[in-house]
Amino acid sequence: MKLIESGGKLSLTSDGAIRVFFIGVGSAFSKRLYQNNLVIIKGKDHLLVDCGTRCTHALYELGLKITDFDNFLITHSHADHIGGLEEASLMSRYFARKKPLMVISETYEKILWDMSLRGGCAYNEEKDGNVLQFSDFWNVLRPKMLLDYPRETMEADVGSINIKMFRTKHVPETAKSWQDSFWSCGIIIDDRIFFSSDSRYDEDLILSYEKMFNFEVLFHDCQFFTGGVHASLEELKELPTRIKKKMILTHYGDNWEKFEEKVKKYGFIGLNKQQIYYEFD
Repeated sequence: MKLIESGGKLSLTSDGAIRVFFIGVGSAFSKRLYQNNLVIIKGKDHLLVDCGTRCTHALYELGLKITDFDNFLITHSHADHIGGLEEASLMSRYFARKKPLMVISETYEKILWDMSLRGGCAYNEEKDGNVLQFSDFWNVLRPKMLLDYPRETMEADVGSINIKMFRTKHVPETAKSWQDSFWSCGIIIDDRIFFSSDSRYDEDLILSYEKMFNFEVLFHDCQFFTGGVHASLEELKELPTRIKKKMILTHYGDNWEKFEEKVKKYGFIGLNKQQIYYEFD
């Protein structure tokens, strides 16, 4: 893995290498950082993972519009991950005149549409005497369920990019397992790169999937206090040293400078950096 400066611009193509570009690395309420949304780039293919309330603003500063993206995947329904999707839906339909692709399960499509997008999207026009539906805004790519995995895991190919989506234990705080949690997922990129998205500390998830894939790097959710619905630094420090040596912490708060030394002391690679390319040959 090598880091490449972006110069304040984002390109949606690479020379064939995998590039992971975090538009932001901040927690939901960060004011100094953009939100923990990312772009995966491989050759001529790209995938935007999550589209929060500040995503389109960040993209504007990087020289892109939300309609420049053809492929989307959403990990869960908090605003820092879906707050920009209404804009993406409306801009694509009424300005770009196209339907981008979304990798989404049937279960989560219903949640996302009925609980979040319907109110702002469905009633703008009638089509054949009916209000609009999710499929009027998005082309859907259904991930296929994989068997013999430690937990519910699905797979899809977006061009040359392989994505595996695994269920996570995020909300509510009282959920004892991923099965008891509201729908959320993390992703594995080309069987090489782990991204937890938002997740409470879930040792079984990390250890079981690391054993299966031996990841090159793991980007993991981290907050600097213990409790609530995110993994904490003090919990993550209990992971085996061999895993921490490959782990980059992301989705953190505005007081991050106070914890940089401790993150290194505990044996992690460090804190995630926004708006640079992580490149994997």
